[in-house]
Amino acid sequence: MRSITIAILASLLMSSVALATSGAREPTSRSVALIGAMIDAADPGSTIHVPAGIYTGNLIITKPITLDGGDATVFDGLGQGTVIDVRAQRVTVRRCVIRASGKDVTGEPAAVRVSAGSATIESNTIEDALFGIDLRESPDSIIRDNSIRCKDLDPGRRGDGIRLWWSHGCVIEDNTVRGSRDMVFWYSENLRIRRNTVTDSRYGLHFMYSHDTVLEENVLTGNSVGIYLMYSNRITLRDNRLTNNRGASGYGIGLKDCDDITVTGNALLANRVGMYIDNSPSSIGSTGLFKSNMVAFNEIGLLATPNTHDNVFTRNSFVENEEPAATHGRGRLDSNVFAKDGAGNYWSDYAGFDLDHDGIGDLAYEPRSLFGAMLAREPNLRLFVHSPAQRAIEFTARALPELRPEPTLTDPSPLALPQDLKLTGAHPRRPTAMGVLALLLLTFAGGLAFFLARNPGVIAPPQGVTE
Repeated sequence: MRSITIAILASLLMSSVALATSGAREPTSRSVALIGAMIDAADPGSTIHVPAGIYTGNLIITKPITLDGGDATVFDGLGQGTVIDVRAQRVTVRRCVIRASGKDVTGEPAAVRVSAGSATIESNTIEDALFGIDLRESPDSIIRDNSIRCKDLDPGRRGDGIRLWWSHGCVIEDNTVRGSRDMVFWYSENLRIRRNTVTDSRYGLHFMYSHDTVLEENVLTGNSVGIYLMYSNRITLRDNRLTNNRGASGYGIGLKDCDDITVTGNALLANRVGMYIDNSPSSIGSTGLFKSNMVAFNEIGLLATPNTHDNVFTRNSFVENEEPAATHGRGRLDSNVFAKDGAGNYWSDYAGFDLDHDGIGDLAYEPRSLFGAMLAREPNLRLFVHSPAQRAIEFTARALPELRPEPTLTDPSPLALPQDLKLTGAHPRRPTAMGVLALLLLTFAGGLAFFLARNPGVIAPPQGVTE
């Protein structure tokens, strides 16, 4: 066994000397079989510090070891199969570049596939992979601090950046995923998913039949959908940032048939739909809580099916959405509660007052948009949003109250001011030139109005002209 190890190291040393004397700029590629032999010669539980270089082919790990690439090792699958296949428990793969898996979707090739538990895949750079990291029946694993970019294919043909199947108790944190299909979790419970960034993908985070999970401080931007939960219960979403998710669905957060969901402290900005709820909760006795979220600049702030029920909305800020709230089809959201402990939500189009200065509007908030009701029946009318046609329809509804529809919802205690939104890295903006000009014009207009009020003769009509 010792002689094998010495022979391998001698071979690597001779290759390094040849490389140094040749003056080549790129490392010489070597077969991944050299690393396989090092693993075979190592004791279980040991750490293998892989010599710098490029290793081509497909590596299978069948022994509990740590494979450390030292940020100088490249595993290149040459476009064939899975690059690193982990088939033993307690394996760690760290600080490697792993690239060029196969692309035949029938075999679902990946940069790293794990089919045993307690694996740690951390601090790797994954490039040109169909699937990035694929866990199958691998509980108690950790996927941390990896940069993953999938193959440059049409979105429907891409693989998932990170996929879990029947892998409970895993931690997925501090990863960056770009250009994948989904980050998807199937039949996997008790997960901790935090501080991941997903861009240019279909679903940022996608759950099916995965319960008892916490999602926190993730950034999902520029995807078709930010977070979508299906048939998953007891999920907590807190302090996530979901922006500019504007695909065909375009949901920041989407829920379908989910029970006991808690959504708190999230920023849902500039999506097509901030929050979409379809029959959630779906079980008798279950509830949903939406608290202290910033829902701003979306086409629709809250969109829900009429059978949505038993959700509580409190202290959320709905700011400058084209439609604050709407139903998917005809109906109202009467089976939900829009205030808790005397505190409702902030609605930027609320026209009431807070005369007693207690922070709560004196009148209930009841949106009655005729144009919004027409949109619910005919979505193609969105073409006329912000057009003179929309303004004419809303003016007609105000002039003829009999045309005004029933309110979509009732918030009995609307907030007078929005809740604070703490944005990392946000700085006060300096006044721009246009801002200074606007301030000067307002000052001039106010002074002129005061002068004319004190001197009405200045604008008296000419002699011989009567009013």
